[in-house]
Amino acid sequence: MSGEHAAELEELGIVWDTADAAFAENLAAVRAYFELHGTLAAPRHATALDRAIGQWLTNIRRPGGLGKGPERAGRRARELAAVDPDWNPRGHGWTVDWQRHHTYLAQLLTGGARLDDVVPGVTLHGEDVGRGLATQRRDFSKLNEEQQRRLDKLGVKNAVRARKTPAKATTKAGPGTGGRAFQKGLEAMAQYAAREGRLPGRGVVQVMADGSEHRTGIRIAN
Repeated sequence: MSGEHAAELEELGIVWDTADAAFAENLAAVRAYFELHGTLAAPRHATALDRAIGQWLTNIRRPGGLGKGPERAGRRARELAAVDPDWNPRGHGWTVDWQRHHTYLAQLLTGGARLDDVVPGVTLHGEDVGRGLATQRRDFSKLNEEQQRRLDKLGVKNAVRARKTPAKATTKAGPGTGGRAFQKGLEAMAQYAAREGRLPGRGVVQVMADGSEHRTGIRIAN
């Protein structure tokens, strides 16, 4: 086909490569999504310009998803990166959800919110950014260095967990039930020792002045 014939057909709107044409249409939709959300870390159900760009972005992030041939795949990756350098968070080592929550947190702070005000229940674009922030603080040590660097830039630090102070053993018997029982045991043991001149054996039961019985032998053995 001559160049003249090809030009005439192109003037009529012929598309030589339908795959590239579909990519260009979806790329226009993701640009519209980015203008509204500031990120291409879209949830799978997201749409823009009547296109299911959330699912489309999920598909092209998969191995081989950018099409056959390294030249085509590289060109498409550059076009996406021109819209959002973080369009494929998996390449950085984290999830799409993490990227989206981080972006929305940054937008809230840029808009004037204080970090302490971003608590669970604070949302942006339908995402609970506050709950996401609480998770980042809790799992800070599990994140990779770049994630930690990005959060640190926003002022987010590792959550400090309060240490539980072990209860100290009571060394002095108080006036409670334990203290009274201890004193009664001492009294019974003293009575037996005064009478017998020795400490009671294991089977000794001492009768107290009030008529009650005290298993003095078992008590002292314990």
